[in-house]
Order: sequence, then C-alpha cells, then structure tokens
Amino acid sequence: MTAAPEPISRVTTSPHAPPSFHAGELTDPRLSAALKTLELTVRRRLDGVLHGDHLGLIPGPGSEPGEARTYQPGDDVRQMDWSVTARTTHPHVRQTIADRELETWMVVDLSASLDFGTALCQKRDLAIAAAAAITHLTSGGGNRIGAVVATGEQLVRVPARSGRVHAQSLLRSIATTPHARDGVRGDLRGGIESLRRPQRKRGLAVIISDFLGDIDWQRSLRAISARHDLLAVEVLDPRDLSLPDIGDVVLHDPETGRTREFTVTPTLRADFAAAAQRHRDQVEQALRSCGAPVLTLRTDRDWIADVVRFVSTRRHSFGAPTGRVPRQ
Repeated sequence: MTAAPEPISRVTTSPHAPPSFHAGELTDPRLSAALKTLELTVRRRLDGVLHGDHLGLIPGPGSEPGEARTYQPGDDVRQMDWSVTARTTHPHVRQTIADRELETWMVVDLSASLDFGTALCQKRDLAIAAAAAITHLTSGGGNRIGAVVATGEQLVRVPARSGRVHAQSLLRSIATTPHARDGVRGDLRGGIESLRRPQRKRGLAVIISDFLGDIDWQRSLRAISARHDLLAVEVLDPRDLSLPDIGDVVLHDPETGRTREFTVTPTLRADFAAAAQRHRDQVEQALRSCGAPVLTLRTDRDWIADVVRFVSTRRHSFGAPTGRVPRQ
C-alpha cells in the first residue's frame, strides 16, 4: 500500500498547490519565502470563515454549558439535557462553549510514504500546508499549539506555546524535518503515544497522515480520545487509490526499500483499487471508533478550498456526530 512509482512525476506549480518543501535542499531565504507564501494563502482564504464566535477548525472542548439542540444518533448520551428533554418531550443534548485558551497538539506523519506525489504537489507539502492551516485556525486568543513530527527514524517535538513568532518557528521546524532514509518504516503509533506522557490538560489532538500501512495506532488514539478532542487529516494522492493504465512499471516501496516490476493490467488495476478502498474503509472505521472527524486533502485538489468547506460544514453541524465530510 505504500508503493510509489519511480521516478515520481511532478506537475508544474498551480495556484491550488501549496509551496514545495524539500528538507535539506531549500536555502533559508527560499524556505522563508515558501513559508510566507503558505501563511498568506492560509490567512487570505481562511480569515473569511473565522468571523464571529471564537471557534477554530472544530469546536474546542468546553466546560461552560451552551445551547441545547435536538439529539442526533451518535451523540454522546452523557451530554443529554434531561430538563429540556422533559419539557419538549423530544431528546436534547447540551452543547458546551469552547474554552478561550485551547492547547492543540499536532502529530505530523512525515514518513517516507509522504515523499511522493503525482499531481499538484507531494503529500509531504500537503501535510505541511495542513499544519499551517490548523496552526492559523487554533492559535489565536492566547491558545497554545505544539507538534510531534514522526518520520519513523526520529520523533521531533516542538513544545506548545502561543504567539505568532512561535507559530512561524513551529512550521519551520516541521518543514525542515529531515527525510527518513529509504527502507525506514513510519511510526504513526509512536507519534500518537508520545502525546500520552506527560499528561496534558484537556485540549485538541490533530493527526496528520496518509494512514497507509498497518492500523496499529487505534488503541493509542482511543486512549488520547478519552481526554482530548480529536481531528484526523488524511493526506492522499490519486495513485494511493488507483493505478493508471501505463503498461510496464517499476514500483518502489520507500518504507521497506523493495522494488518490483509489474505489468499494469485491468485485473491488477481492479485488485489494487479494491485493496486501497478496503484499507481506506478500515482507516475510516478506526478513526470513527475513536470519535475523530476526518478532513481529507488530496494532491489533485484545491486543498485550501477543502479546508474551508470542512470548517463551514463543522460550524453548521456543531455538536453533531463526528464523521467524514462526504468524499469528493
């Protein structure tokens, strides 16, 4: 599932693509320019959906009671408002007002399977762009944000702090994280586990990954969900889901180091697409069981438009059951 064609084909820069980041290759001025471009893109496109209440990418955890709304299947029964239910004879749940100071932690998967892209950008670029959007959407009002970057070879931890200078430093640290060596498997579970110690106050945990490979992180994520709100950002490339009709091809798996030659036949394409869909369904089920809504970003789509759509949908369904925004 982590195989990638060699060589990787790249499409020229598009207005819908995030800037390209190549750790170890960008000089400091170029890196600063790329981060500035990313910041301006995020601010220009997302500020319009942030006016109004103090709400970020998803409603933060709260301790103060808010308005009541009609119960929907999948709601947490612990939030039932029995007085309103009795008065209206219809089940209602009580929403909570997001706390003003929210601590957000991102687990950013930059394993070798993300050093790949066949459309507008690499998945690594898209993961960094997602981190920038989340940072912008959650870092205002004294909120703190930190990150754990997992490559499979190392874990890079950036402590949670507030302020714009810290936000810029955090994104720089993520963007300059060295690539894992060929043959090193990713360790998403290790990144998630690192959020459990030391214990932190209730906040928001965001997992950014392509979620390829074994689903060995479910128990760790469920443990995180007992204390924190969750958000999963799924980063995909079209070739993660289907193979093109290109005849003979060499496929290389960067996380095992194995290379194999294939002839892409209709049968192989159908089998690959079916296997990819089964894995994606399993990932969705695992995330849903942990209570994590899923934002899907693709290298062949306008990623910032997908973020805006997700934020708008979450606002209109505030407090509704968690789940995936409809696939597109």
